Amino acid sequence: MPPHHAVDIDEDGEGGDELYEHHRITADRRQELLRLDKFLLNRLPSTSRTRIQNAIKAEAVQVNDRAVKSNYRVKPGDTITITLPEPPREFKVVPEPMDLDIRYEDAELLIVNKPAGLVVHPAFGNWNGTLVNGLAYHLQNLPTGRNGEIRPGLVHRIDKDTSGLLVVGKTEFAMTHLSNQFFHHTIERTYLALVWGVPKEEVGTMRGHIGRSLKDRKIQAVYPDGEQGKHAVTHYKVLRSFGKVALLQCNLETGRTHQIRAHMKHIGHPLFGDSTYGGDKIVYGQRTGAYKIFAEKMLEIMPRQALHAKSLGFEHPTTREILHFEAELPADFEAVLAEWGKYAAEHS
Repeated sequence: MPPHHAVDIDEDGEGGDELYEHHRITADRRQELLRLDKFLLNRLPSTSRTRIQNAIKAEAVQVNDRAVKSNYRVKPGDTITITLPEPPREFKVVPEPMDLDIRYEDAELLIVNKPAGLVVHPAFGNWNGTLVNGLAYHLQNLPTGRNGEIRPGLVHRIDKDTSGLLVVGKTEFAMTHLSNQFFHHTIERTYLALVWGVPKEEVGTMRGHIGRSLKDRKIQAVYPDGEQGKHAVTHYKVLRSFGKVALLQCNLETGRTHQIRAHMKHIGHPLFGDSTYGGDKIVYGQRTGAYKIFAEKMLEIMPRQALHAKSLGFEHPTTREILHFEAELPADFEAVLAEWGKYAAEHS
């Protein structure tokens, strides 16, 4: 029986924010006792021995839902699951000097605060000037950066016009360990989002499969009945209400393409400034008079989706220490919040 193989990335390279492969293999009834590492080498011929050993060491390989050692002997009926960081692409990345806002760095990983407007990953139309080009330059003397490999350290990403924190693995082991945490939803990720309108419930959970829209391939649609797309869960809490807009805290369980943006659009509260999902025009309030002038001015100040990856919390791959990082809101987001606060106070 061939292994099940799923990569959490869209075919055009724009992808979900989690960059990993997941394999699931069930040993057949005639399987002879065989060491786990040798079994996986036979079943995953395109995966190197080093990647497999790193995955086992990082507890990213489980047999019957528990981590085991390389010398475990696979038996008939065993179910083996493997989570690996996405492999390098075939084309090369040109390292480019870039002023990266690195908030933390050690031998295993780094945390970078990405500004809005910076593409994370090279793809058609954006081969240069991406965060990966800058990381390739910064990491060019490290194993994950040699030969300009396409994925220097990436295990997740955020959209071009979303600001905030990303964790980057600097070694194969760190990438594997972090990918495993993303797969098992143990990484804590908090986003701040300004949305049109105020959700009826102050605290809520949005569940609904997310997949490409059948009408427009550039956007993601929510399929509540799960007839297509991938399972997606977003938790939210209203932090501040300004009447016509609200500031939300969003926590992700899954990392689907445009997850928060698609979920919020689906419940009638698109992100402020989000041209892809209808948030770049007045959604709540009269489109006339002084309010129209004010709202359009706010959209001019922040002509992008109001979404910021505020915090990351995870287990360090080698020390096993729980790390937590936060990034302040960028200037345009702060300015818009301040103005909406004044407007709400004056019109309450």
